[in-house]
Amino acid sequence: MTDMRKQGAERHPRTAVVTGAGRGIGRAVALILAQRGLNVVVNYASSAEPAREVVAACEQCGVQALAVQADVADHNQAKALIESAVERFGSVDVLVNNAGITRDGLLVKMTPEDFEAVVRVNLEGTFNCLKHAGRQMLKQRAGAIVNIASIVGVVGNAGQVNYAASKAGVIGMTKTAAKELARRGVRVNAVAPGFIDTDMTRALSDKARTQLEQQVLLGRLGRPEDVAAAVAFLASDEAAYITGQVLCVDGGIAL
Repeated sequence: MTDMRKQGAERHPRTAVVTGAGRGIGRAVALILAQRGLNVVVNYASSAEPAREVVAACEQCGVQALAVQADVADHNQAKALIESAVERFGSVDVLVNNAGITRDGLLVKMTPEDFEAVVRVNLEGTFNCLKHAGRQMLKQRAGAIVNIASIVGVVGNAGQVNYAASKAGVIGMTKTAAKELARRGVRVNAVAPGFIDTDMTRALSDKARTQLEQQVLLGRLGRPEDVAAAVAFLASDEAAYITGQVLCVDGGIAL
């Protein structure tokens, strides 16, 4: 991975694109990358104000940041997102595919619309950004991509057949892309979070949260920062010999 280190030194600081970066895990990822000296493109789908707040927080770290609205599930908007990053900063060195949605329901009651919506954002959105950023990174002969999967894509979860399918697909896509892009120094890995303390889990009842915590060997829900730390590692030169892997950040659920 001499190529990656050399090019990273030539274009310092590097630039990261983080999808779905306005809140939760995406926000934590954007901030830790900014703290590590990367310029950050903060992608959001509809909520501009949280994204602007993330941009301001990143800039306080001494780097440049840019908020870009794009529905990554739309091929052309995902392409424009990557092009905006290159136009502003000259490169895309790190891509974190974090954007995702849930539409939970039991298999026999789930509507086709709810299944398709989740697959469209979580799986097709990852594909779209992966394709366009991957093309740019191949030109650069360097880059690191981290896809946010889920422990649900590894072990399944009742009431989330659409989400589990989309995240299992992300894992398969990660391994395949790693094989295709490695020849030019581009690494592709995934992080599979477990139950993380975000807006979604905070909306649960105390009883439901307790039931979740009881499934975790470490006895607590994860924090967005727990996931962000794993992403930052995989995006860094410290992980220069790691590709095609899935790192479970789940407190031990999958054991």
